[in-house]
Amino acid sequence: MAAWVVLADRPGTIERRELPVPAPAPDELLVRVRACGVCRTDLHVRDHELPPHRDQVVPGHEAVGNVVAVGDEVTGPEVGSRVGVPWLRRTCGTCPYCTRGRENLCPASRYTGWDANGGYATYATVPAAYAYELPTGYSAEEPAPLLCAGIIGYRALRRAELPEGGRLGIYGFGASAHLTAQLAVAEGATVHVLTRSPAAQALALELGAASARDARTGPPEPLDSAILFAPAGDLVPSALEALDSGGTLAIAGIHLSDIPALNYGRHLFRERTVRSVTANTREDGRAFLAAATAHRLRPTLSPYAFAHADRALDDLAAGRVHGAAVLRMPEDDRAGCPGGVLA
Repeated sequence: MAAWVVLADRPGTIERRELPVPAPAPDELLVRVRACGVCRTDLHVRDHELPPHRDQVVPGHEAVGNVVAVGDEVTGPEVGSRVGVPWLRRTCGTCPYCTRGRENLCPASRYTGWDANGGYATYATVPAAYAYELPTGYSAEEPAPLLCAGIIGYRALRRAELPEGGRLGIYGFGASAHLTAQLAVAEGATVHVLTRSPAAQALALELGAASARDARTGPPEPLDSAILFAPAGDLVPSALEALDSGGTLAIAGIHLSDIPALNYGRHLFRERTVRSVTANTREDGRAFLAAATAHRLRPTLSPYAFAHADRALDDLAAGRVHGAAVLRMPEDDRAGCPGGVLA
């Protein structure tokens, strides 16, 4: 099968390879990938900002496809089902975090596209218990960014503790932010977007934001809550200073540049709170996908041919992606298809 891999000794690049079609483990599904989102976390894996966990790993954790084979222990989904292959791949299920409903903090957690091969390939495996049933009414490509960008944005929104009808600031406006903004607006929030990109500002206003301006200008009113999606630690003081008394800042990224020194009086006093976001639970995923269906969230897509996955990552790094980048998989690749089945 065709695949792209990250090399442990060459940060900043991915290479096209031909790999064997993987066999599913007893509790896994084999999925024929139809589309895969291009996430900023893939950049962190490519650039070794997330240290390599295995050599020649296939990145990608927003994969949408059809089940073509199942392991011996799988009771569902069935062959032919459309599923999503997400970031969270496995947890231990027995540690205090898992048993308290906080499996996103499991110290034994494993991740698709980092610990195991992901969706930048024509086939991928996923443990059946961690695959998502996808909402109806979406094309083959539209659900892809929902599987990480959407889910992480959902968790960040909940971690930000936005009050009903509150004022939300969103810093950075890429794949995750543009979905989170839609959800917040649908739930009755006033959303102010802070981003330097004129194209992103225009998209934010189109999606219902009350304002869109450069982060250095700041929002037009104090914020009840804020979410930092941009991986820029130097925005933390600005975001905290924009919060009203009792406000909360949620930092959504898996990687962040250094945060400058904070002034207690300007940034933290009056019970302002800073919270991080670490991965997600499966319940987060199910709840977000239900919300995406209820509110008819629509990703803005920038599609790329599978052969141009390297270009998609370069464009994402340079800020040239409008909305969410998604790889379109070749439709005529039947080589190695198990039993000749191509759902």
